[in-house]
Amino acid sequence: MRIKICGIKRVEDAIMAAYCGADAIGLVVGQKHNSDDFIDKDLARKIVKQCPPYISPVLVTELDDAEEISNLAHKIGVTSIQLHSDCTVDSIVSLRKILPHIKIIKNFHVNGFEVMQAMKPFESVVDAFILDTLDLANDKVGGTGLVHDWNVSRNIVKEVSKPVILAGGLTPENVGEAIRFVKPFGVDASSGLKDSDGFKDKRKVINFISRAKHEFFKVRNLSLEN
Repeated sequence: MRIKICGIKRVEDAIMAAYCGADAIGLVVGQKHNSDDFIDKDLARKIVKQCPPYISPVLVTELDDAEEISNLAHKIGVTSIQLHSDCTVDSIVSLRKILPHIKIIKNFHVNGFEVMQAMKPFESVVDAFILDTLDLANDKVGGTGLVHDWNVSRNIVKEVSKPVILAGGLTPENVGEAIRFVKPFGVDASSGLKDSDGFKDKRKVINFISRAKHEFFKVRNLSLEN
């Protein structure tokens, strides 16, 4: 079970997430929609430089131009890019040519079973998919705190050939149920782990990670027994 803590906005939260057992952190840079999680590239670069070993810093961006994204990724120094934009298959192919060794994760909003058809053309050009929830009312494409239909997500996990990461309204309270039902490759949380100051709450991060890993081992052991 891979666990990403997204919306990291300061160095101490990145270090805290790493020591709590996170596998990756998300740095949200390159804004087109509403969110209070965006940081500038200089802060993102500072966070990456001070990350402990064995944790993957991920650029989460709403940009869709391959050259602009690659320049941003290069300046920040990330190992993966998570695309929350309407970028095309061709633009991802272009991005791969510029950054052949970087991992690319494409976001899709789960609004019905028809999303699977939209995902199919991207299977050959991305390393993974992340399933999230769209909040049109507040112009948010991520970090919405809203849960989508896990029945759709569960079906996607079974049907697509690439790893699927589950996001969208995940919290320490519901992550175990989400893993048990959807059986994703990984989980990703942001707004559900915030304190009242907008930064990450250590207790929530600890509980989220421990419950996610605990549920994963339960699911795996049941599969082995069967």
